[in-house]
Amino acid sequence: MQLTVWTYEGPPHVGAMRVATAMRDLHYVLHAPQGDTYADLLFTMIERRKARPPVTYTTFQARDLGGDTSQLFMDAARAAQERFQPAAMIVGASCTGELIQDDPGGLSKTLGLPVPVIPLELPSYSKKENWGASETFYQVVRHIAPMGEATPKPERTRPSCNIIGPTALGFRHRDDVTEIVRLLGQLGVDVNVVAPLDASVHDLLRLGHADFNVVLYPETGLSAALWLERRYKQKYTRTVPIGVGATEDFIREVCDLAGLDADAALENAQARLPWYSRSIDSTYLTGKRVYLFGDATHVIAMARVAEKEMGFRVVGMGTYSREFARDVRDAAKLYGIEALITDDYLEVEDQVQALQPELVLGTQMERHLAKRLGIPCAVISSPVHVQDFPARYSPQMGLEGANVLFDTLVHPLTMGLEEHLLHMFRDDFEFNDEAGPSHLNHGTVRKTPIAEPAEETLTAPSDGSPIWAADAEKELKKIPFFVRGKARRNTEKYATDLGLAEITTETLYEAKSHFSR
Repeated sequence: MQLTVWTYEGPPHVGAMRVATAMRDLHYVLHAPQGDTYADLLFTMIERRKARPPVTYTTFQARDLGGDTSQLFMDAARAAQERFQPAAMIVGASCTGELIQDDPGGLSKTLGLPVPVIPLELPSYSKKENWGASETFYQVVRHIAPMGEATPKPERTRPSCNIIGPTALGFRHRDDVTEIVRLLGQLGVDVNVVAPLDASVHDLLRLGHADFNVVLYPETGLSAALWLERRYKQKYTRTVPIGVGATEDFIREVCDLAGLDADAALENAQARLPWYSRSIDSTYLTGKRVYLFGDATHVIAMARVAEKEMGFRVVGMGTYSREFARDVRDAAKLYGIEALITDDYLEVEDQVQALQPELVLGTQMERHLAKRLGIPCAVISSPVHVQDFPARYSPQMGLEGANVLFDTLVHPLTMGLEEHLLHMFRDDFEFNDEAGPSHLNHGTVRKTPIAEPAEETLTAPSDGSPIWAADAEKELKKIPFFVRGKARRNTEKYATDLGLAEITTETLYEAKSHFSR
């Protein structure tokens, strides 16, 4: 075990809380001491939910350890069922409660409660939050779904699917679901159940009625989807629709599963991201060095968006999701790099400092380290803070999600003309190199200077092409950096075509006039 200031994931019982909080009538009885009730703040403060999570804590104290703590659990479970009248309950222990070995699952079987009680075995010292959410949802589905098998499957005129995986406290999960439900409707696919987010226990009885499953978040939904495939022969989607390319692949996959015409569906699939990324100053985006870190789903998807759709260059990526380490490693190979698999934020910071990217895409923790290093950053994955639960509609998935991603990735960067003006006024009190970014904290001094791109060295080429005179070098540097490379190449071509041995200021302007015709 390692003592840390920050952590990417909480213990697995927090994952169970995310499932219970996402659903409408599922209650969680957690055998835990008073201190473990901190998790409520994750939902009420960070996600800004109007109500507390549906969790009852036994809240045993130190003085209770000498008595019968198991009785405390049984009393709390009975009281929770009587007070909240849930359709089903899940029971388990926190990391501290696990140490006293009271076995909440076994105790719950002796209570004779009038609702299904699902025991959770969540090893707090070997697993973490996303695994806990996945295991909890899997156990709930495994216990509840078979109870609805006697109900006949309704007649439908259109294919139907379940959306699997969205939870409470998930990064943009609510808006993602809205966007994907809309997209599926346009494709001619009805949504049977969305779970666990906003699902009731009764909704889970209908999971077996769908034709296939859409897995939006493998970290929390894949285990349940695999069980549904075994039980009901329901296939599930492998593509996460983040970005234009992935959304088009997702449409093809859904149409294949639903027996629909993918070509007709893709004719109406339009997003602004492709044109926007082509229509702006190419050197503003092209080749920008980007580093990604977060959960596996978002890192893999966003790496594809960054390199294939935005023109960035992925120089580093990694994840804290050890269960999906192989997937991230395979994705990293596509960009000629090695993935970092760690849950130690200090290792991530060391790699960012070593790689010196121009943009960091990560979690709330990468936002902090990028701010200290003076590197632009955008949050693309949990864990996140309150500002990443925006009041506006802001999905990451689907075609509208692709438009949101364009803004997310571009806005932290300094535009080409803006960067040129900052260079021109670098001696000004606000824009000099010692001043920190004004949008982060006006007037602060950057603590860790970021290495600037090396100045172009204009020397005599070894291949016999024209050399640059000193006055021409000086004049070339007055041209904005984002078009300077093109000006240099055009001038050298012009001089070579004329057989000139030296490029002077006159040659530079003659070349400009020539290529402007």
